[in-house]
Amino acid sequence: MKKNIKIAIINKSDSTGGAAVVSFRLMEALRGAGADARMVVAEKLTDSPYVISVGSGISKKISFLAERFKIFVENGFNRSTLFKIDTASDGFDLLKIPFVRDADVVMLNWINQGLLSLEGVRRLSEAGKRIIWTMHDMWCFTGICHHSGECRRYEGVCDDCPLLKGALDKGLARRVQRRKSEVYGEGRIDFVAVSNWLADRGERSSLFGGVRPTVIPNAFPFSGNPFQERNPERAGECVVLFGAARLDDTVKGLPILIRATEILSRDYPDVASDLRLMTFGEAKDPSSLTGIAIAHTHLGRIKGAEVLKEVYRKGDIVVSTSLYETLPGTLVEGQVYGAVPVAFARGGQGDIIEHLTTGYLAWWDDDPDIAAARIADGIVWAYRATRDSSRRGVLLRRMYESAYARFNEHTVATRYLELIDKG
Repeated sequence: MKKNIKIAIINKSDSTGGAAVVSFRLMEALRGAGADARMVVAEKLTDSPYVISVGSGISKKISFLAERFKIFVENGFNRSTLFKIDTASDGFDLLKIPFVRDADVVMLNWINQGLLSLEGVRRLSEAGKRIIWTMHDMWCFTGICHHSGECRRYEGVCDDCPLLKGALDKGLARRVQRRKSEVYGEGRIDFVAVSNWLADRGERSSLFGGVRPTVIPNAFPFSGNPFQERNPERAGECVVLFGAARLDDTVKGLPILIRATEILSRDYPDVASDLRLMTFGEAKDPSSLTGIAIAHTHLGRIKGAEVLKEVYRKGDIVVSTSLYETLPGTLVEGQVYGAVPVAFARGGQGDIIEHLTTGYLAWWDDDPDIAAARIADGIVWAYRATRDSSRRGVLLRRMYESAYARFNEHTVATRYLELIDKG
């Protein structure tokens, strides 16, 4: 590694959202490895001296609103898709920031909603910057969406976009896709996917032309061996955790979880009577949590890493019913703190869980009742594993060791530095 290498990490925020949290961790990991890494953000909420805030409050609001207004017009004034679409039409000239101007490497993460435009990316390339773009979702290789769902237009031309059904002109996705192609062709950008699932889809995209992105997972903090602090003889309720920034986001599959609790109550009453579902995160529609058929506690939004750790320590099982995820952090954190993960085998979950060895992977089905039944089966498997003290101890050790080997900060930082050295 070049001595005193300067790395500018670009992300919308330093703490709001999954990409922000893992980008901040990556900055700290790279600094720990000897690099001068700093973040450049539009929203600075931490007190870290290594986070640089771009622009004034007014200029950030103007940049954000300008892009949203253009999208609102283009999507036919459809509020339901307003924040499912990003075009990177507006943003700041980051080369005006001395640290970015002097940086050896610029690492892009989640740049949307007025932080950095595609034109701004082109300027960075034009200035000769080595760019590494870490993808936390599909946006880099689609036209305008962050998750394509069942749509595979990104493998060819993003035309007639399903998110633009109400628009008079449905060519926005095609135009942004073409602009991305132009920008990507003007400089060297190394794309990094945080999971194999995301890399597979990127490789199939027309924008990447069959080139598979490098896979480097997100970093997670490890301190000591947290699961060893837990009492192996768990008594009382078996706590099932379910958390997300927004619980009632349709992607998170909350209705499937609720249906799974109904199946547990009907088919496994002895197990269900021991279970308590503990949800955490925001629910914009409180009624979305109705219908849960087992004991339930809603913790609301969790603030602070230490508080979140205590939540995980209370859990025996952590469930994800997401319809698709790139690399769900709740499952990794569950493994670290001793909550057995149960999830669909439908995304980056397969990079985290080895079925029946470090958790349970349920096979996806388009029929929500079948999908829910498979999640219920996974919860029953995890419940029985946690109630057998000898089996539980082996499982928790495997979970921790597997998570540490894949996701510890030193390993992740080293892999990024190795990628930089290949440049």
